[in-house]
Amino acid sequence: MNTDIRVVVADDERMVRMALRVILDAEPGLQVVGEAATGAEAVSVVRELRPDVVLMDVRMPEVDGIRATEQILGSLGAPPRIVVVTTFENDSYVYDALRAGAAGFLLKRAAAEDLVQAVRLVARSDSLLFPSAVRGLAAEYGRRQASAAPPWVGRLTEREAEVLRLMTAGLANAEIAERLRVGPATAKTHVAAVLAKTGARDRTQAVIAAYESGFVTPG
Repeated sequence: MNTDIRVVVADDERMVRMALRVILDAEPGLQVVGEAATGAEAVSVVRELRPDVVLMDVRMPEVDGIRATEQILGSLGAPPRIVVVTTFENDSYVYDALRAGAAGFLLKRAAAEDLVQAVRLVARSDSLLFPSAVRGLAAEYGRRQASAAPPWVGRLTEREAEVLRLMTAGLANAEIAERLRVGPATAKTHVAAVLAKTGARDRTQAVIAAYESGFVTPG
């Protein structure tokens, strides 16, 4: 049985796609199974190949990475994890992609080892990818979306509220378990409860919800 992490690379620059393919295909357990040059093509390729991870350029012709992310996540029952690949870190487009459901983002100038780590991390899905960068974006742009606290804030138990704060800080399940002095299975259950109550698809969405609701404030 093939246990490789299957990846689709979507970027309108051919050289970027080639570079990402070379880096990923050289790593054991990673396999680039498809490429796309536009957002529309990315949606089609992902629907056909059903990869585990998509590296999605945020700015592409026809359909941008934000809309492509929305279409992929909205049309597949078991969608892949999507990582936005961008030139600029502090970019409202990136934040919009995260709000649309992307699991994290990666700079195009990132080192090869960071790229490989990012793909493995989001495929595992129990950690926040580059938590300080995600927090920075949420702090900058989440305030613009903030409104009255949504009902889910009051539905969190004291322990779940603590877990959400730790998730926002970037702690993985094992780290949450250690911090709270509970078993890994218990920590995982708490995380699942937080995701369900916030309506978040994953940890990144939970962080965004925490900032936009005012549950967590910058600083």
